[in-house]
Amino acid sequence: MRYFDDFQPGEIIQTGTYTVPGEEIIAFAQQFDPQPFHIDEEAARRSIFGGIIASGWHTASISHRLFVEGLLRTSSSMGSPGLDELRWLLPVRPGDSLTVRVEVLSTTPSRSKPDRGAIKFRFEVRNQKDEVVMTELATALFARRPAGDSPPKG
Repeated sequence: MRYFDDFQPGEIIQTGTYTVPGEEIIAFAQQFDPQPFHIDEEAARRSIFGGIIASGWHTASISHRLFVEGLLRTSSSMGSPGLDELRWLLPVRPGDSLTVRVEVLSTTPSRSKPDRGAIKFRFEVRNQKDEVVMTELATALFARRPAGDSPPKG
Protein backbone atom coordinates (compact mmCIF):
# COMPACT_ATOMS: atom_id res chain seq x y z
CA MET A 1 0.00 0.00 0.00
CA ARG A 2 1.40 3.39 -0.99
CA TYR A 3 0.44 6.42 1.04
CA PHE A 4 0.84 10.14 0.43
CA ASP A 5 4.09 10.05 2.45
CA ASP A 6 5.65 7.53 0.02
CA PHE A 7 5.65 9.87 -3.01
CA GLN A 8 8.53 12.21 -3.87
CA PRO A 9 8.58 15.07 -6.42
CA GLY A 10 10.48 13.94 -9.49
CA GLU A 11 9.47 10.29 -9.06
CA ILE A 12 8.46 8.56 -12.31
CA ILE A 13 5.80 5.86 -12.45
CA GLN A 14 5.59 3.79 -15.64
CA THR A 15 2.42 1.84 -16.37
CA GLY A 16 1.81 -1.31 -18.32
CA THR A 17 0.68 -1.30 -21.95
CA TYR A 18 -2.75 -1.38 -23.54
CA THR A 19 -3.29 -2.13 -27.23
CA VAL A 20 -6.38 -0.37 -28.60
CA PRO A 21 -8.66 -2.59 -30.73
CA GLY A 22 -10.36 -0.92 -33.68
CA GLU A 23 -13.75 -2.34 -32.66
CA GLU A 24 -13.36 -0.75 -29.23
CA ILE A 25 -12.60 2.67 -30.79
CA ILE A 26 -15.83 2.51 -32.77
CA ALA A 27 -17.93 1.13 -29.89
CA PHE A 28 -16.70 3.80 -27.45
CA ALA A 29 -17.32 6.58 -29.95
CA GLN A 30 -20.78 5.30 -30.93
CA GLN A 31 -21.78 5.63 -27.30
CA PHE A 32 -19.87 8.74 -26.20
CA ASP A 33 -18.39 10.70 -29.15
CA PRO A 34 -20.18 9.75 -32.40
CA GLN A 35 -18.16 11.91 -34.79
CA PRO A 36 -17.68 10.42 -38.29
CA PHE A 37 -13.88 10.04 -38.01
CA HIS A 38 -14.41 7.85 -34.92
CA ILE A 39 -17.25 5.61 -36.15
CA ASP A 40 -17.39 5.51 -39.98
CA GLU A 41 -14.38 4.06 -41.80
CA GLU A 42 -15.21 5.66 -45.16
CA ALA A 43 -15.89 9.10 -43.65
CA ALA A 44 -12.71 8.74 -41.57
CA ARG A 45 -10.66 7.99 -44.71
CA ARG A 46 -11.95 11.24 -46.26
CA SER A 47 -11.22 13.24 -43.09
CA ILE A 48 -8.02 15.09 -42.19
CA PHE A 49 -7.02 11.98 -40.22
CA GLY A 50 -7.12 9.58 -43.20
CA GLY A 51 -8.69 6.80 -41.12
CA ILE A 52 -10.46 5.88 -37.90
CA ILE A 53 -9.01 7.45 -34.76
CA ALA A 54 -9.91 7.06 -31.11
CA SER A 55 -11.90 9.74 -29.35
CA GLY A 56 -9.67 11.80 -27.09
CA TRP A 57 -12.02 10.85 -24.26
CA HIS A 58 -11.33 7.19 -25.03
CA THR A 59 -7.58 7.86 -24.87
CA ALA A 60 -8.05 9.63 -21.52
CA SER A 61 -10.10 6.69 -20.22
CA ILE A 62 -7.42 4.21 -21.27
CA SER A 63 -4.73 6.30 -19.57
CA HIS A 64 -6.78 6.38 -16.38
CA ARG A 65 -7.25 2.61 -16.47
CA LEU A 66 -3.50 2.13 -16.86
CA PHE A 67 -2.89 4.53 -13.94
CA VAL A 68 -5.37 2.64 -11.75
CA GLU A 69 -3.78 -0.71 -12.62
CA GLY A 70 -0.22 0.60 -12.26
CA LEU A 71 -0.62 2.61 -9.06
CA LEU A 72 -4.01 3.55 -7.65
CA ARG A 73 -5.20 0.00 -7.05
CA THR A 74 -2.41 -0.49 -4.49
CA SER A 75 -2.48 2.97 -2.94
CA SER A 76 -4.45 5.01 -0.46
CA SER A 77 -6.08 7.05 -3.24
CA MET A 78 -9.02 9.16 -2.09
CA GLY A 79 -10.11 10.40 -5.52
CA SER A 80 -9.34 13.60 -7.40
CA PRO A 81 -10.56 17.19 -7.25
CA GLY A 82 -9.96 17.47 -11.00
CA LEU A 83 -7.64 18.15 -13.90
CA ASP A 84 -5.72 21.31 -14.68
CA GLU A 85 -4.90 20.50 -18.29
CA LEU A 86 -5.63 17.85 -20.90
CA ARG A 87 -4.03 17.93 -24.36
CA TRP A 88 -4.53 15.56 -27.29
CA LEU A 89 -1.38 15.86 -29.38
CA LEU A 90 -1.55 12.99 -31.89
CA PRO A 91 -4.34 10.67 -32.98
CA VAL A 92 -4.60 7.17 -31.54
CA ARG A 93 -5.30 4.59 -34.22
CA PRO A 94 -6.50 0.98 -34.16
CA GLY A 95 -3.71 -1.30 -32.97
CA ASP A 96 -1.73 1.43 -31.20
CA SER A 97 -0.16 0.29 -27.93
CA LEU A 98 -0.31 2.91 -25.20
CA THR A 99 1.70 3.33 -22.01
CA VAL A 100 1.60 6.13 -19.47
CA ARG A 101 4.60 7.85 -17.90
CA VAL A 102 3.51 9.67 -14.75
CA GLU A 103 5.74 12.19 -12.98
CA VAL A 104 5.10 13.38 -9.43
CA LEU A 105 5.30 17.17 -9.69
CA SER A 106 4.49 18.13 -6.10
CA THR A 107 3.19 16.79 -2.80
CA THR A 108 1.21 19.08 -0.49
CA PRO A 109 -0.01 17.95 2.92
CA SER A 110 -3.51 19.21 3.72
CA ARG A 111 -3.57 22.03 6.28
CA SER A 112 -7.20 21.44 7.25
CA LYS A 113 -7.23 17.62 7.16
CA PRO A 114 -3.93 16.18 8.44
CA ASP A 115 -4.90 12.63 7.47
CA ARG A 116 -4.34 13.36 3.75
CA GLY A 117 -2.42 15.26 1.11
CA ALA A 118 -2.63 16.30 -2.53
CA ILE A 119 -0.26 15.09 -5.22
CA LYS A 120 0.07 16.85 -8.56
CA PHE A 121 0.94 14.53 -11.46
CA ARG A 122 1.97 15.06 -15.08
CA PHE A 123 0.87 12.29 -17.43
CA GLU A 124 2.44 11.52 -20.81
CA VAL A 125 0.58 8.92 -22.84
CA ARG A 126 2.90 7.38 -25.44
CA ASN A 127 2.29 5.06 -28.36
CA GLN A 128 4.46 2.15 -29.53
CA LYS A 129 6.66 4.61 -31.48
CA ASP A 130 7.36 6.48 -28.21
CA GLU A 131 5.39 9.47 -29.52
CA VAL A 132 3.49 11.50 -26.92
CA VAL A 133 -0.19 11.33 -27.94
CA MET A 134 -1.72 12.97 -24.85
CA THR A 135 -0.63 14.95 -21.79
CA GLU A 136 -2.51 15.71 -18.60
CA LEU A 137 -1.91 17.61 -15.38
CA ALA A 138 -3.99 16.21 -12.54
CA THR A 139 -4.23 16.33 -8.78
CA ALA A 140 -5.14 13.34 -6.63
CA LEU A 141 -5.74 12.99 -2.91
CA PHE A 142 -4.05 10.28 -0.87
CA ALA A 143 -4.33 9.25 2.78
CA ARG A 144 -1.30 9.79 5.00
CA ARG A 145 0.47 6.77 6.44
CA PRO A 146 -1.23 5.72 9.71
CA ALA A 147 0.85 6.00 12.87
CA GLY A 148 2.76 2.79 13.49
CA ASP A 149 2.56 1.63 9.86
CA SER A 150 6.12 1.39 8.54
CA PRO A 151 7.03 2.50 5.05
CA PRO A 152 7.80 -0.17 2.43
CA LYS A 153 11.39 -1.39 2.29
CA GLY A 154 12.99 -0.39 -0.90
